Amino acid sequence: MQKHEWRKKEKNIYFPKPIPELINIPEFKFITIKGKGNPNNKLFSDCVGVLYAMSYAIKMNLKKMEPQPKGYCDYTVYPLEGIWDINDEAKKEFKGTINKDELVFQLMIRQPNFVEEELYFEILELTKKRKPNPLLGNVGFERIEEGKCVQMLHLGSYDNESESFKIMEEFMERENLNRLSMEHREIYLTDFRKVPSAKLKTVLRCKVG
Repeated sequence: MQKHEWRKKEKNIYFPKPIPELINIPEFKFITIKGKGNPNNKLFSDCVGVLYAMSYAIKMNLKKMEPQPKGYCDYTVYPLEGIWDINDEAKKEFKGTINKDELVFQLMIRQPNFVEEELYFEILELTKKRKPNPLLGNVGFERIEEGKCVQMLHLGSYDNESESFKIMEEFMERENLNRLSMEHREIYLTDFRKVPSAKLKTVLRCKVG
């Protein structure tokens, strides 16, 4: 069976244009980890590292598994995603400016449909034995359905995302759409550990009603 390349076969989900669009996102499976604080801190990097370690462990173990799950085919590991918000105390006194130390996040990497929760836990236990990491105990398996969303591609530094969000908000107002919460999703199409900030590509997405 042909390898599944999300960059080629799921362009509508992962490659929007740098202008806002309305999209409906169905339920997908993810491995996830939660954290809080400044994303420039070591904890954030460690969370990213453990998610990629688990994602590649799942991919490589599936290749050797007999029998393989129904519907299995080789695939490219999906990109890192994050749901971002601010803590409850910050929300009480919010004045339009975000302090990165007050951020809360849930990082995740999508898994193929044929990866079931039972299989995930089996590979999690194997990974704990082969490559122990205290953060593995914080990694979970979730089904998440975003539903109706507005998204667009943001080009450049994360610090300039407010410019793209302003464009998205103007689009929502024109289309009579209401943003459902302050939280938003980011999908990292480029590796911020390797790519200069000016060349970063990030999908910005928020739920609307």
